Amino acid sequence: MENNRERTVMRVTAAGAAANLALSAAKLAAGLLGKSAAMVADAVHSLSDLLSDLVVIVMVRIAGREKDDNHKYGHGKFETLGTVILSIILLVVGAKLMANAIRSIVFVAEGGVIEAPGRVALWAALISIAVKEILYQWTAAVGRKVNSQAMVANAWHHRSDALSSVGAAVGIGAAILFGGKWTVLDPIVGALISIVIIVVAVKMIIPAIGELTEASLPKETEKRIVDIIISVPEVLGVHELKTRRTGPDIVVDAHIVVDPELTVAKAHDIATAVEDGLRGEYGPRTQISIHVEPDDCAD
Repeated sequence: MENNRERTVMRVTAAGAAANLALSAAKLAAGLLGKSAAMVADAVHSLSDLLSDLVVIVMVRIAGREKDDNHKYGHGKFETLGTVILSIILLVVGAKLMANAIRSIVFVAEGGVIEAPGRVALWAALISIAVKEILYQWTAAVGRKVNSQAMVANAWHHRSDALSSVGAAVGIGAAILFGGKWTVLDPIVGALISIVIIVVAVKMIIPAIGELTEASLPKETEKRIVDIIISVPEVLGVHELKTRRTGPDIVVDAHIVVDPELTVAKAHDIATAVEDGLRGEYGPRTQISIHVEPDDCAD
């Protein structure tokens, strides 16, 4: 199952990397031929997405390794680390787009004129929007299906590229239709888009950092875990619940209360039933540690 997950991630990410490389070359050529600085910058942005593809490939491959003496809980958090790295890259991309947009807006406000580009740049921008949005939808859908936050983060790199192309297309199209002065719409739209990118990056990095710092699972998830444990026959109570996430998997530690007259073998069977119930809900890779306590010793 894990190998299938890893192969799926690799296949989708490799396809995205190939598309990024092809788009970078096409947009660079269109930007140079059409004399569009915005399109040349957009080509560099697409090329930078290859870095995020590489991060996903490396981190997911490491995360898929089996437990070893140095990582007895597995390597799942390497995927979380990848999500943090991708979110930081996305923050940098958003900040850079914002800085460039503000610089261009100030330039126009001071009397400068952004050169009107050729139609080939507009077509390149429109094709880029379509291709990158398709890549976003595909990568995000697969990322959610295989429970890979790193893939979802990488999907947003595709969308950030599509959004930056939207700004370029607006500016280029307006300049072609209404004259050179309307190219100011390019940086204005770019500034708005950069805000969206930064907000998305922050929303992704906060839970990833929480996971790396051993944050507990959400309260509703912990309540569901308690409900599953209590539903096992002969479990009288549960306390000392501790939860956390390690990559796509969760870790559950809990004390369950049982009848003190039960044999050790029976208590073991109950604990096993609890583990089976939790793995049935959260997947076979769920890591569970159950401590059994007799009713008269429970806290």
